[in-house]
Amino acid sequence: MAGWLTGLLVAGEFCLLVALEWRRPLRRNVEPKLRHVTRNLAVAVLSALAVRSAETPIVQPFSRMIERRKLGFLKQLPLPRALETALAVVLMDYTLYIWHRLMHRSELIWRYHLPHHVDLDLDTSTAVRFHFSELVLSVPWRVGQVVLIGVSPSALSIWQTALMLSILFHHSNVRLPINFETRLCRFIATPRLHGIHHSVVRAEQESNFSSGLTLWDMLHGTMKLNVPQEEITIGVPAYRRASEVRLPHVLVMPFIEQRPTWQLPNDGQPSRDFTPAPTHQLLA
Repeated sequence: MAGWLTGLLVAGEFCLLVALEWRRPLRRNVEPKLRHVTRNLAVAVLSALAVRSAETPIVQPFSRMIERRKLGFLKQLPLPRALETALAVVLMDYTLYIWHRLMHRSELIWRYHLPHHVDLDLDTSTAVRFHFSELVLSVPWRVGQVVLIGVSPSALSIWQTALMLSILFHHSNVRLPINFETRLCRFIATPRLHGIHHSVVRAEQESNFSSGLTLWDMLHGTMKLNVPQEEITIGVPAYRRASEVRLPHVLVMPFIEQRPTWQLPNDGQPSRDFTPAPTHQLLA
């Protein structure tokens, strides 16, 4: 996809979602909106520079090489071009689901993903709040995805654009009609579904890992929908004060000693002893 088209789609969706967040918010804001968005965009600038300097110069040449030499799983199959591209996008989505789960399971990798989760609010700007070190760390995994699957440059571009549009949407703080979102989340990640993943309750944060298709959460038993949205507290237990998640703190967080993630400052761990509906039922 042309770079200008991707940029236009992403910028247009971002502005639309921010406007909808003002009119139909799903959750109440903890921090002032302007300060929160400004901080997240500052993190995003550094992340964009990291992608441009560390990922793009490596991943794209690998993709072009795969196209020339017909390497990777999909290149060994006699598939029409359109079907090959569609399968590449789906398999990239699945292997990203695996990487997301690994980040939450590995203490080493988690420290680089933590700055994304310590945000006290969850909105469209959180979708671009990934620490630059996390993105650099993910480059070998991205190369592995591209090489093993056999992802062409066009399929890579389509997946990257679709991923960006998806994460903007499901991180947003937009209240959709519950009946509509109940149907939609059977196919793709949505704001209510992903909000549960950002809960301070560990069992809830360790669910809903899908970044695109929710098929992967369904297949692996990691989907959880039955949490009332008004009862969700966004963030991680160890960092509950706004003064602890300011920009300088967020930028150095992966490189300094971190607190036990699930321990509240006053001791104890958040939990939810009762849910009023089956796991597969989305609640308003």
